Amino acid sequence: MSSANFQIRIWSFIDKRNNDKKAIALVGESGSGKSTLADLLPRFYDVQEGGIFYDDTNIKDASLFDLRDHIGIVSQESILFNTTVKENIAFGMPNASDEEIIAAAKIANAHSFITDLENGYNTNIGERGNKLSGGQKQRLSIARAILKNPTLLILDEATSALDTESEKLVQDALDKLMLNRTSLVIAHRLSTIMRCDKIYVMDKGKLIEGGSHSELINKKGRYFDLFTYQSRI
Repeated sequence: MSSANFQIRIWSFIDKRNNDKKAIALVGESGSGKSTLADLLPRFYDVQEGGIFYDDTNIKDASLFDLRDHIGIVSQESILFNTTVKENIAFGMPNASDEEIIAAAKIANAHSFITDLENGYNTNIGERGNKLSGGQKQRLSIARAILKNPTLLILDEATSALDTESEKLVQDALDKLMLNRTSLVIAHRLSTIMRCDKIYVMDKGKLIEGGSHSELINKKGRYFDLFTYQSRI
């Protein structure tokens, strides 16, 4: 499965009649299985029945390196290391140039705060990035994903732990990152996924309904209940 012809199709999520790049959202209460389902794609777990396919290739038949090379993940907890900003952004992309790293940081709305750091891109950010705010850490994670330019993007509660101001900057960066690629978005705040092409509601490990935001609102099912409840908070 070469990089040249590697095409993403999440089996049963994306219309098999076309190759449109879509944003797919998973919503549901805590413990409903959203993150577990997302973890099946990079094979952090393996399915026991059925299969997950990229094109007509079962992911179990692909090497883990090839599979994960085409997947980018931005999760609620930023995975950062006790080294420089530049090395954190370029993690997994050792041949990236300074120009490419800076370009990725700009798209991720991170360049401005990075240049304000003591040593700019050469600033050590501490263990798990503890010298940075939550929003700054997330924007570095997004810059890393932008630099990698993955075919499939998984966003797992990427803005749920942020304050309102940081969330706006991070969400803008995520919107840029999601352009022209298939994205799987797991969200607690339903306001962040209203524009997704398809939204699937999970309950106790099962997909119980799906459709666009407007379709699900009109159905007045579980999604309608969740959305109405959050709108009142």
